[in-house]
Amino acid sequence: MKLFITGIGTEIGKTVCSAVLVQYFKAEYWKPVQSGDLHYTDSHKIEAWTDHTICHPETYRLQLAASPHQSARAENRQINLDDFQLPQTENSLIVEGAGGVMVPLSDNRFMIDLIDLLQLPAALVVRNYLGCINHSLLSIMALQQRNIKLEYLILNGEFPEDTERVICSFIEQETKVIRIPEIESADKEQIQTAAKQLTITKL
Repeated sequence: MKLFITGIGTEIGKTVCSAVLVQYFKAEYWKPVQSGDLHYTDSHKIEAWTDHTICHPETYRLQLAASPHQSARAENRQINLDDFQLPQTENSLIVEGAGGVMVPLSDNRFMIDLIDLLQLPAALVVRNYLGCINHSLLSIMALQQRNIKLEYLILNGEFPEDTERVICSFIEQETKVIRIPEIESADKEQIQTAAKQLTITKL
């Protein structure tokens, strides 16, 4: 099982959800692009929150906490899709993107292009906030237009019934739904508890 974790925006809990899935599937982890927080990267968090996880090195490590294309430009660099190669492993692998599906890697290449290049099914992390329905449906449409399989819809935290119903009604029948409870301050105990309680359902 190899899976690309993306989201409907930034700061919606992709790394927390990735950690839960790494623990649940006993998977390895790869963050292709890390922008900012190099002293405590998403790979560091995965290592701290999960059991004996192999974290593959990032292809790009950028200092500025910003969109990858801006972070790269600040260092007089340009992100090139040809530089990305999926880590070779016989184990399950969780790949975590930066931000949402249309986050720019360069002026004309986006996170969705990386998903397409790696030929991985996607898991879309959704969090409840005003506007999340719009962002969710646009993200699902973008994946559908590129014929990228949406393997999982991940509902991160609590949702009003009306919000959840509309979002879930928009996904394909084969897409499975994962519900991850609210984790306000992630640590190893909470991640492992969430992984033990994880349920995967079909609509």
